[in-house]
Amino acid sequence: MAQDRTYPPAPAPLPAPVTDNHSHIEPQQHFPAAPLTLDQQVAAAAAVGVSRIVQCGCDLEAARWTAKVAVKAPAVVGAIAIHPNDAARLAKTGGYAAALAELAELAAGEPRIRAIGETGLDYFRTGPAGRPAQLAAFGDHIALAKELDLALQIHDRDAHADVIAALDRDGAPERTVFHCFSGDREMAALAASRGWYCSFGGVVTFKSAGELRAAVSELPPELVLVETDAPYLTPEPFRGRPNAPYLIPQTMRVLAEQMGFELERACRQVQENTTRVYGDW
Repeated sequence: MAQDRTYPPAPAPLPAPVTDNHSHIEPQQHFPAAPLTLDQQVAAAAAVGVSRIVQCGCDLEAARWTAKVAVKAPAVVGAIAIHPNDAARLAKTGGYAAALAELAELAAGEPRIRAIGETGLDYFRTGPAGRPAQLAAFGDHIALAKELDLALQIHDRDAHADVIAALDRDGAPERTVFHCFSGDREMAALAASRGWYCSFGGVVTFKSAGELRAAVSELPPELVLVETDAPYLTPEPFRGRPNAPYLIPQTMRVLAEQMGFELERACRQVQENTTRVYGDW
């Protein structure tokens, strides 16, 4: 049977607004089969209480698009970076320095770019030979976030210990976010001790994600954020279908339960946290 590539139905609206603090709503080449336009994404999200979106452009083409859209769409601000896997590839071809310079120029020149990300380490897709380039790029992005006083969005895949070591060594920016947090209770407690934010996507709704749900309970409520990582990581019961910001309510309901809050209180807390990280818009 062919995989269903259609968008899921809209969930019940949230009782208070929240922000999708990490989404890829730029035009996708391969997924989903019939993408939503920018206007459709924003309207569908607003209809269920997702009032704002942080669009993440993590290669140069997507970063340029993000900077333009952040100006055009009032509900959208941007995060831009060279993704760690891309950083390793560009270091190999000699294009990394020029890419980083353009990225820094975009971030410094547009006030609606609010974060550097997603940056970090990915030991799943990039093997040991690419790790030095990823570590160097991560250091560059940490420095850029601090120089421009922007938040830092971290991509951490199979690299928890080295990500934490790099942040401790280089000094984490004041507003540091683990995008799609994938650690356990112990890592959540460590993040909380450093004042780092943990952002949860659709994976937290998966039946197999009991340890991840336990990690939410380990965090102070003021360090919890919510995201989609759209068009990927669609929450249950629609796993495998295209994701979009309007599906945040599925994840938010699970987060509220793990936070021990009624849904409205959880929404208000997460929205307050998001504004603290990215500013208002």
